[in-house]
Amino acid sequence: MSNEKIIVRGARENNLKNVTIEIPRDKLVVITGLSGSGKSSLAFDTIYAEGQRRYVESLSAYARQFLGQMDKPDVDSVEGLSPAISIDQKSTSRNPRSTVGTVTEIYDYLRILFARIGVPYSPATGKPIERSSPEMVVDATMGLAEGTKVQVLSPIVRGRKGVYQKELEDVGKAGFVRVRVDGEMYEVTDDIPMDRYKQHTIEVVIDRLVVKEGIERRLADSVETALKMGKGLVTVSHEVDGEWVDVLFSEFYSCPESGFTMPELEPRMFSFNSPFGACPECTGLGTKTEFDADLCIPDKSKPVRDGAIVPFVYKSGEVKEWWPQVLDGVGRAMGFDAHKPVSELTEEQYHAVLHGLKEPVNVRMQYARSEREFSSKWDGVLNVLRKKYEQTESEWVKQDLAQYMRTNPCPSCHGKRLKPESLCVKLAGVDISTVTEMSVGDAFAFFEGLWGHLNDRQKAIGERAVKEIRERLGFLNDVGLSYLNLSRSANTLAGGEAQRIRLATQIGSGLMGCLYVLDEPSIGLHQRDNNKLIETLIRLRDLGNTVIVVEHDEDTMKAADWLIDIGPAAGEHGGRIVNEGPYEEFIKRDSPTARYLNGLEKIEVPKVRREPRSRCPLFGPESGNGVVKKSPAKRPAVAKAGAKKASVKKVRKVKK
Repeated sequence: MSNEKIIVRGARENNLKNVTIEIPRDKLVVITGLSGSGKSSLAFDTIYAEGQRRYVESLSAYARQFLGQMDKPDVDSVEGLSPAISIDQKSTSRNPRSTVGTVTEIYDYLRILFARIGVPYSPATGKPIERSSPEMVVDATMGLAEGTKVQVLSPIVRGRKGVYQKELEDVGKAGFVRVRVDGEMYEVTDDIPMDRYKQHTIEVVIDRLVVKEGIERRLADSVETALKMGKGLVTVSHEVDGEWVDVLFSEFYSCPESGFTMPELEPRMFSFNSPFGACPECTGLGTKTEFDADLCIPDKSKPVRDGAIVPFVYKSGEVKEWWPQVLDGVGRAMGFDAHKPVSELTEEQYHAVLHGLKEPVNVRMQYARSEREFSSKWDGVLNVLRKKYEQTESEWVKQDLAQYMRTNPCPSCHGKRLKPESLCVKLAGVDISTVTEMSVGDAFAFFEGLWGHLNDRQKAIGERAVKEIRERLGFLNDVGLSYLNLSRSANTLAGGEAQRIRLATQIGSGLMGCLYVLDEPSIGLHQRDNNKLIETLIRLRDLGNTVIVVEHDEDTMKAADWLIDIGPAAGEHGGRIVNEGPYEEFIKRDSPTARYLNGLEKIEVPKVRREPRSRCPLFGPESGNGVVKKSPAKRPAVAKAGAKKASVKKVRKVKK
């Protein structure tokens, strides 16, 4: 019945030979066979493509115009389809703002968590910043021992120079009698001594009370008046053993010692894709691509005016336009001969060449019959190139200049992508950027132990968010991605990593009744993590989904509910179903894959290995799996710079 099976009739996509097959629903199905035999043609180009096409056709005409027309696969009919989701090996995103944390939605929950239960800290003092409502101030005051003398003061001047006569007159006009200046009590009408050149603190005495029952209403009115006059600040001074003890309360996130203030904590404050949270210098990218001095002046043995600055030189070797004369003027202004090599310049002179001078330089132009001298502003090599890059509309010019640019961590946020205020908010002593820089495994351990660092209020508010974060981190661990950092850019992920991230995300979504089609998810996975991946596929199936996997891995085949072997060979000689069924029955039949599974055929390991003709030196290996050695071969060797534990993305050729 179609509600128990996916029935494909007459599939002829690519090299498929009029294939008709029944695939059980709500099972883990593995399609295997030789490369090029037609596995992906059946799984992706027929079953998934038809499921997607039907979904698009079910939408309104208005919605379909944005999705485009999808071609019908070359198949007679497909019955029993569920909503189809493809998880292939293509990279998740080319957007530099997309990270492992954003793709898995873990970062979204982190933003909510830090906005709701995070604690701001003052960067100046390192102390936590708290805010208090009028009710909290009243409750704290009423918590003092009965009979305690209390003064409610409003700080109108805090640590500023001046005499403030006008402010004191305004206080008197408002009906207040007493003020406290630098810790001493005065009446407003007194001649208060104040030095114009010393810092002073002036506090208006709003009310004086004794703690007892029935003063709550009066105390609340006094606190609100003090907060209004003090622009969100109120000091409650109470007597202890004849000494007055001050407690400063703030209606906002504000450090009373340094004056550092924080805006209202919101999730967007922790988003590097929002202007409310992104670092203003790098706009949330964490990096800046700028012209590099070493790329612009690679050979410092050359003269300043004659070829040292490569962007100022034509391919013929001639220096462009009037730059030699300008550089002569820079030399005269800074006291060096522009004909000398760059290496002989002092640090100050080299800085002037790169970054410019405040004062104009005299430029002398020599013509055939005359000489002209004029003043010109010198912005420096790096600034000249930057302006040219920003102002040009020519793609060719931009590509030519791009070779002198280098991407480095943002000097303002140091690669953390967020504003300084956002990084001042911490949870269990760490900010949100520190959490994202953890590996998935370390982050999972952090959130496992987080509960012991939270108070009852934080636990009540953050329970759901912490649960979602832990579940998603657990899913990433289960698919063998515990080594990835949450801040890792999505465009640097290998195809297998990206596929397993999407797989973990789908499990976290908890969808039921769907058809998932995966393309060799075990590629690049260490054998020790393969069992975790298989358990993840089984969990996806147990949610009530049909999981179709194109795979060659033996363990995955053994765990499958149903196996399909396409072959017998590749290309024109493939495209047929040569074997199918449960694993126990599958290996009893004769097919290329079955013969290897039951041991009738195997690939022998060579007894003698070929001797290598060269070696691959690793420069600065971060995984600790290599030693820097020079290649004994005379021919060019491959060097890997900054090797990572995961896949290698940039390989450069080094000539020996």
